[in-house]
Amino acid sequence: MSASPSPAIKFCGLTRREDVAAAVALGVDCVGFVFAARSPRRLDIDAARALRDAVPASVRLVALMMDDPASTVAEVVAAVAPDVLQFHGAEPDAFCAGFGLPYWKAIAMGGAPASALASLQAYPRAAAFLFDGHAAGEPGGGGQTFDWQALPRSLDRPFWLAGGLDAGNVAQAVATARPDGVDVSSGIERVPGHKDHARMRAFVEAVRGAR
Repeated sequence: MSASPSPAIKFCGLTRREDVAAAVALGVDCVGFVFAARSPRRLDIDAARALRDAVPASVRLVALMMDDPASTVAEVVAAVAPDVLQFHGAEPDAFCAGFGLPYWKAIAMGGAPASALASLQAYPRAAAFLFDGHAAGEPGGGGQTFDWQALPRSLDRPFWLAGGLDAGNVAQAVATARPDGVDVSSGIERVPGHKDHARMRAFVEAVRGAR
């Protein structure tokens, strides 16, 4: 029997060109730029545009939004040309799907997991779900884990696992939840927005070695 493929890897909250280059060199599948107003990793349009050309076509660029007006999302789409939009707020399905791009809906698992999971049906057009450890109303990236066993055994769409992951726990997270992808931000940082290249490498090696 062949081994299951390793989950896809997304490095989120990148703010520096050297960190984008390191992520690309490590072969990650996605990088995330954060536009949520309350995030310490937030990029403005000019900074994001300056980083955009460091992301090759082989790596998907994900733009993270949270309760932004449609005009702001449209500006990000026009200026930065992300491949995917990721919504962390209370945006309804019709709003998320209204920008001509696939979207992922973040599900806040840090409060009441049962009610969080019940909300999945409200997003029929989501291309994927991202289960994060933060509480509802928070932007994510704070390093909180949650009970991975609370996740459903099967879903009709791909899902990503986020929240408090690092090189030390991601193999166990993968073994427990069997996600299609894993998303890391604070677990590969020295300070918010400044990635640690040794931690980035260790995270990738841990994911690729997970079973």
